[in-house]
Amino acid sequence: MKILVTGGAGFIGSHTVDLLLKRGHNVRVLDALEPPVHRDRRVPDYLPHEVELVRGDVRDRAAWERALEGMDAVYHFAAYQDYLPDFSKFFHVNAVSTALLYEIVVEKRLPIRKIVVASSQSVYGEGKYRCAAHGVHYPGQRSAEQLARHVWEVGCPVCGSPMKPEMTDEAVVKPHNSYAMSKYSEEMIAVNLGRRYGIPSVGMRYSITQGPRQSFRNAYSGVLRIFAMQLLAGERPTVYEDGLQLRDYVYVGDVAQANVLVLADGRADYQAFNVGAGRAWTVLEFASIMAEAAGRSGLEPRVLGEYRFGDTRHIISDISKLRALGWEPLGSPEQSARAYLSWAQAQPDFRNYTAEARAHMRQVGAVRSQ
Repeated sequence: MKILVTGGAGFIGSHTVDLLLKRGHNVRVLDALEPPVHRDRRVPDYLPHEVELVRGDVRDRAAWERALEGMDAVYHFAAYQDYLPDFSKFFHVNAVSTALLYEIVVEKRLPIRKIVVASSQSVYGEGKYRCAAHGVHYPGQRSAEQLARHVWEVGCPVCGSPMKPEMTDEAVVKPHNSYAMSKYSEEMIAVNLGRRYGIPSVGMRYSITQGPRQSFRNAYSGVLRIFAMQLLAGERPTVYEDGLQLRDYVYVGDVAQANVLVLADGRADYQAFNVGAGRAWTVLEFASIMAEAAGRSGLEPRVLGEYRFGDTRHIISDISKLRALGWEPLGSPEQSARAYLSWAQAQPDFRNYTAEARAHMRQVGAVRSQ
């Protein structure tokens, strides 16, 4: 097949490109090579020479029209992801670009056989919890007042007691920050317009994806890269809240395998799938894994009581639905940590960007302490 991968010079996109090439597909990449992810808009050295690169922005109709010519399938990975409060950019890059893709495909009657879009675990918000007395709840976001008091756990909406998180399947969606809302919008556009116009479409709700090629220049989010920069600089890793948040970390190689699987499997059409590790780790546990991998096991995390406004407390994806198609996550946080540290240290401009990023996030109110 001839396959277009938007954002194919980025993190998840480039690993998917590699696997598609191994499977014998012809690949074209549409990418704006936008800073800070890409230094000086340079083509990354890991992008294979046999890939045809179209430089362009997914918000631009002309770029889409050039890139879609002659294609059989599309992976739409180009996205904006940060904790910064530039709300409109999330929707322009993530949602409007997806609507533009379907608009062009329908208008020009392009023979696209499948579209796979990158959604996110963040669409669940706080996800699924259970109160010992009042059963299952899907709570809303924690209030600014609660976070300012450093009360981190999610309380039962009936009795107020702390609830226990459970694995969250695909059924209930409650996005509560701009990134999550934009990704759910993207997914709805794809699945619903795809069904209406007979374009098989799939939404992939990725958990926290980790591994090499995750840009360290974009230091506003992504605990893997943040901890890597701090530890390799001899600093203690900074942990938000109390570090007991549960997170679901999945290896990027496993994500690429899932992406390729749903391309070929018609059972995936017009559905959304969780793509995660099937279990969770606390942030403190992951900090320990990173410190060990970096040879800095003596650097204990710094827990300052700061928090990212709009963050979730716990989230763990139920991956049963994707497993039923034959997919299984094989990687581990230890593997991700080792692979990322090795890759990052080989980059000529690798340095610790975290202090300036954290200062900016505090200035705009994305990171707070009260």
